[in-house]
Amino acid sequence: MNRKSTHQITVCTSCRHKDQSCRPGYDLILKLRDAIAAAGDAIPEEFEISGTACMAGCNRPCTVAYFGSRKATYLFGDIDPDQDIDDLVNFAKTYAFLNDGWCSSVDRPGKLRKSTLARVPASIIAFEATPELVQ
Repeated sequence: MNRKSTHQITVCTSCRHKDQSCRPGYDLILKLRDAIAAAGDAIPEEFEISGTACMAGCNRPCTVAYFGSRKATYLFGDIDPDQDIDDLVNFAKTYAFLNDGWCSSVDRPGKLRKSTLARVPASIIAFEATPELVQ
């Protein structure tokens, strides 16, 4: 099935566990790609999964971000490539159905309830001057 990617999951590739040289982000990307692919149609939208150099979550490796067009962005920390794949995939399932990306911590699966580093509202850019307040 060839679906257009409207969502992204970005994994920090610079993260290191304390006093270790390993960079678990690379392993997490591979495992997450496989798990998302295995979920198939349970996730109705395509997720592009990639890595980036640093997301400033150095004290809470691995860090993972979820982005969607016109949706809130989430940044999660303390993600373990061997233990948290199911939670990441389940959040992708939830996130795909959220019109604005907004959900409370109780709606996030497992560990993601407590490992949220940030939730950034979707940005809306106004191109015209208007006297009405934009919310």
